[in-house]
Amino acid sequence: MKITKVLKTEIEYKAALTRTIEIFHAEEGTPESDELELLILLVGDYESKNIKLPELNPIDIIKYKMEEQGLKSKDLEPIIGSKGHVSSILSGRRELTLKMAQKLVRFFQLPADVFLPA
Repeated sequence: MKITKVLKTEIEYKAALTRTIEIFHAEEGTPESDELELLILLVGDYESKNIKLPELNPIDIIKYKMEEQGLKSKDLEPIIGSKGHVSSILSGRRELTLKMAQKLVRFFQLPADVFLPA
């Protein structure tokens, strides 16, 4: 099924996703490549209007990155402060400061908006 219009229903969206997967490795310069470019735009537009991503908790992201990199709480002491500060931040008893957030962005190489309220 060739999709040539804005996606308005979930059925159209799913069909577009299926087709996108089918032609994902289309060779550049082919009609399928042109169709793929259009599908990516249409799917992206539908998702931005209809699919809401969950809010990410900065503390959960920090914990995830620590686990991913095999870090312990003590590894965050140079960034956050004392052992007690790190513990308070990771347990949610204390809020991240702007300075801490800036250091964490650089340390974990994350986008700044991870730590900014929506």
